[in-house]
Amino acid sequence: MTDFLIKNVRLLIPGEGVHAGYLQVRGGKIIALGEGAVLGNCGAGEELDGGGALLTPGLIDMHTHGIEQFNYDQGPEHLSGAAMVLGKYGCTTVVPTMVPALGPTLFSELDAFTQAIPSIKTVAIPGIHLEGPFVAITGAACETRDGDLGLLEDLLSACNNRVAVMSISPEVKNIIPLIERLVEQGVKPFITHTRASVEETLAAMDAGAYHGTHFYDVFPVPEETDPGVRPVGVVETVLGDSRGTCDFICDGIHVHPMAIRAAVAAKGTKGVSLITDASFGAGLGPGLYDTPWGYAVEVKPGDAPRIADATHPMRGGLAGSALTMDQGMRNLLQWLDAPVADIWAMGTTSPAAVLGLTDKGKMAVGGDADLVLWDESLTVKKTWLAGEVVYEG
Repeated sequence: MTDFLIKNVRLLIPGEGVHAGYLQVRGGKIIALGEGAVLGNCGAGEELDGGGALLTPGLIDMHTHGIEQFNYDQGPEHLSGAAMVLGKYGCTTVVPTMVPALGPTLFSELDAFTQAIPSIKTVAIPGIHLEGPFVAITGAACETRDGDLGLLEDLLSACNNRVAVMSISPEVKNIIPLIERLVEQGVKPFITHTRASVEETLAAMDAGAYHGTHFYDVFPVPEETDPGVRPVGVVETVLGDSRGTCDFICDGIHVHPMAIRAAVAAKGTKGVSLITDASFGAGLGPGLYDTPWGYAVEVKPGDAPRIADATHPMRGGLAGSALTMDQGMRNLLQWLDAPVADIWAMGTTSPAAVLGLTDKGKMAVGGDADLVLWDESLTVKKTWLAGEVVYEG
C-alpha cells in the first residue's frame, strides 16, 4: 500500500507543532498534508481513519549495535533479523554500527554484511557506522590505532563504499588527514572514545568532524594539572563551538538526564540527537539471555543489560544498552521542558541533518513516507516505510 490518504490524525511536524489534519501518500512520498478535514480522497487510493492518533515521521537511529537477540557484528543474518523488528519500535532508518576487530576475516565479514544491505526492505539503511579502529580509548571492544590512510581505504573498499559514519578520536596520531579523507568520501566523522584537549578538538572540527556520539560516555574528564582549575576538553569544545552537535544514549543510566538538559540548553534540540547504542537485549523482556560473547546478560526493567556470569571479572557491569528508540522518545518527553514538537526533532530531523538525509525525518511534501502512528501511551500502532506497512500492532 504505497498510495493512501490518512485522515483524522494529529500531525507531528518536528520543530513546528502538532496539528489535527490529514496526510496523503503516493509512490512512497508525502504529496499533501494539511490541517482540518479533507474533502474526498483526492484520488489517493485507500482511505484510512487515524482515529485522532499521533502521526510522526519515523525515528532515525544512527548509532546502534543491534536489537533484541540480533547483533550486527554477527553478520548479515542478524541484520535481516533486526530489520524485521525495528518497525515495532518506531524506527524506520537505522545506521547499523559495527566494531571492526582487525584480523584475517574482517574484510570478508564487512563485505558480506554490506552486500546484504540492498536486500533489506523493512528499514532504510543509508550505510553502516564503523566505531573505530582510529580511537584513543578502548571500550565496547574498540581497537585503538593511529590514523592510517591505507587501512582506511581498505576498510572503505571492503564495505563496498557503504560507510555512512566512522567514529574517531581527535587526539589519535595522524587523525587529521584521515578525517579529511572521510569528508571527501561523504562519510561523517563522529567524535568519541576521547580525552582530547580543546586544541585537538578544534583541529578535528576544522577538518570536518563536528559531531560527538554517545556523548559523555567514554569522554573522560581531562586530568586536573593545576589544583583548583577545572580542566576543559572535548565535551566543552563541542558544546561551546557553534559547529558542534552531539547525541546521547537516553536511557537515564548511561547519562544523567541533567547532562542532556545542559546540552539542549547549549545547542537547542536541533543540535542534540537521540541514539540507542543498543546491543543484545534491547527490547527484550526481563530475564537472563546468552550472548554471542560467551557470557549471559540480565535484562531488568529500567536498567541496561548487566553481565550475569558469576565467573566474569566484570559481573554486574554494563553490557551495552537495552534502549529502544520509542522508549528513548518517551524518556525525553518526560525529562525535557521544551515544546513537544522540538523534542520529537531529536529523534527525527536532528539525526537526519547530522547524516545529511534530506528526505528523511520530516513531515513535509516531498519527504519519504516513513511514518509512525502512535497510541495514547506512545506505543507504536503502525509503521510505514516509503508508504509500505512494515509493522502493525
